Amino acid sequence: MDRRTIDLLIAGTGAIVVVALLAAGALGLWAASFTNSNVHSQLAKQDITFPAASAFAHAKAGTEITPSMIPSVSMYAGQQLLTGPQAKAWADDFIAVHLSEMPYGGVYDAVSTAARADPTNKALAAEVTTSFEGTTLRGLLLEAYAFSVFGEVATWAAIGAFILAGLMAILVVLGFLHARKEEPSSRTLSDTTATS
Repeated sequence: MDRRTIDLLIAGTGAIVVVALLAAGALGLWAASFTNSNVHSQLAKQDITFPAASAFAHAKAGTEITPSMIPSVSMYAGQQLLTGPQAKAWADDFIAVHLSEMPYGGVYDAVSTAARADPTNKALAAEVTTSFEGTTLRGLLLEAYAFSVFGEVATWAAIGAFILAGLMAILVVLGFLHARKEEPSSRTLSDTTATS
């Protein structure tokens, strides 16, 4: 096989890789768009709005706004919860704080077990409901956050695929240019190396 044929085969294979990388990048962008759109629309339906900025000025333990919420929750003050990072802040730094202040730390299994042991305790029965609802909402919000991370990873993967496609396209063009410079010959690559 002569050098020109080898150059053409390598450049042709590179062209196939370019097409595959472009397809992977396009699929990555689609996945990111799909994920982010779904996270946004599902969170919008919950209609959760972060407390106003003024609420964080009077943060106090045991109230709706605690000092631990200032670093993370206050940055979204007054905004509607629509993104994965917002969902994580609300779940981990708002709901989890309030659950931890409940009897048994708001752990559903512990509260439920205690309520079953004391079935006449109405206050404990109410805590079971609150714990269940808080834990469920927290889990759903953290799932939305996880999917938003998948969307972000898909975006970066798509960008990487497009960059690699661009670099590979340059190499493919150089390969085809080099093949044009080579004269077709009857000598094979093994003949060339044997005479050197």
